[in-house]
Amino acid sequence: MVNDPAGANLVTDAPVLDIAGFCPICEADTRFVASNTWFRDTLECAGCRSVPRERALMMVIDLLYPEWRSLAIHESSPGDRGTTKKLERECANYCSSQYDPSIPWGSINPSLGHRSENLEAQTFADGSFDLVITQDVFEHIFHPGQAMREIARTLKPGGAHIGTVPIVRKRLPSRRRAQIGADGVVQHLLPAEYHNNPVDAGGSLVTIDWGYDIAGYMTRESGLSTLLFSIDDLTRGVRAEYLEVMVNQNSSAAQDL
Repeated sequence: MVNDPAGANLVTDAPVLDIAGFCPICEADTRFVASNTWFRDTLECAGCRSVPRERALMMVIDLLYPEWRSLAIHESSPGDRGTTKKLERECANYCSSQYDPSIPWGSINPSLGHRSENLEAQTFADGSFDLVITQDVFEHIFHPGQAMREIARTLKPGGAHIGTVPIVRKRLPSRRRAQIGADGVVQHLLPAEYHNNPVDAGGSLVTIDWGYDIAGYMTRESGLSTLLFSIDDLTRGVRAEYLEVMVNQNSSAAQDL
């Protein structure tokens, strides 16, 4: 979750927005209702409770890979609603993983049931997936280039990584907030900032504030072709800050666009 400090106290008794539309996740007419002006986290679909970034992600998946239900998909650090539940329910070859260093990588957490994977050093075989999905993950990774190279390794020919990432710096250069020192200890370059983490009550440390230069960085690091999609469509409940969807494809897939 990305919180807006200025919008934290804007909760009102009545919704600040209540509008009819069509949900790309429900695939049905619905109402989009927001409890405050920070739409990224509060403009929910009345049906599936998805938020704008999830609906933007689903629109891009549908646009580029309309056959996604028949593909092999890996989602890293999935959520508990919205796009995650749709993929889990409708894609027979869907699997997910969480970053869980409390158990061996590649093993299953006996109590929570998730597979443990380090996105920077995965245990999946080469060419395992058609799509790799991440939702607000790359602002929490210490070595994003290594993570993207690992994702590229696990993709089948023509496959892609599709994920949301908050572009908080916009046209300014991306900046480091935290890094791992030579001694293995986290070094904070800016005041520590955390986002919600479904498997860690302490939250996820923000390591990078990304700008639009993320596209060039990912292309250089992975050899994939990187595109950024920005969608604003209130009829689909897609309106808020930081709704960019990043797509990283191999060159053969990109040429088909």
